[in-house]
Amino acid sequence: MTDGQHVRMEIDGGVAVVTMAKRPHNLLDGVFLNSLVEAFESAADSGGRVILLRSDMEHFSAGADVDGFGGDEQRSLPAAEILDRLENVGLPTIAAVHGLALGGGFEVALACDFIMAGTSARLGLVETTLGLIPLLGGVQRVVQRAGTARGKEIVMFGRRHDPAVLERWGVINVVVADEELDAASMSWARQLATGPTVSYAAVKQLAATAANEGVRAADLRQEQIAEPVWASADLQTGLQAFAESGAGSAFFEGK
Repeated sequence: MTDGQHVRMEIDGGVAVVTMAKRPHNLLDGVFLNSLVEAFESAADSGGRVILLRSDMEHFSAGADVDGFGGDEQRSLPAAEILDRLENVGLPTIAAVHGLALGGGFEVALACDFIMAGTSARLGLVETTLGLIPLLGGVQRVVQRAGTARGKEIVMFGRRHDPAVLERWGVINVVVADEELDAASMSWARQLATGPTVSYAAVKQLAATAANEGVRAADLRQEQIAEPVWASADLQTGLQAFAESGAGSAFFEGK
């Protein structure tokens, strides 16, 4: 187990559970964000095959600690680098959200591949209520997920949103009862942990390329991105199991 002051990472089977534990409400500062990046990037080296991001506090994260970005010792990596490193870690990532996920807290969740939320969670990009804008890529990512009109609505009105609304808008993946969040998010994580990690990494690369540069750019890079997949042990295991199960003939016969 890796144990930082505010971010813990431990391996549970193939699941790297990254737990935010900064009292009282996981307010983000430079040290916290740097620790989060380090935890994500150390997951694979520690034996993780998927990352589950969760909180031990009352809330997922209530946003930025504006008093924590002052001195050199608190200085964060540049925002673009934080986002790049969180999003491009080579493992699937799931954010399990309960309580408040506001401002930068919501933006951290948006940097994950999947967001699962409890029914009582409230998520919002609330910076405009202070005359600011989201500074960790929130505008871009809600626009990417929900479309331009909904994205601008989410940011400009600065509301705290019911997760069921954000699920309908495509911003989060699924909503579950609060008491089921831990088990449901771990169930997703365990399923991904038993899957083809190399293939998942390729899917992430292709999806990011399509989202950021367009489908044509992803098409042009697909062959290159797929090269590690063809050489992976996961593929050989999958093909062998497929052949031995007798599913191959049924598949090609349309059964």
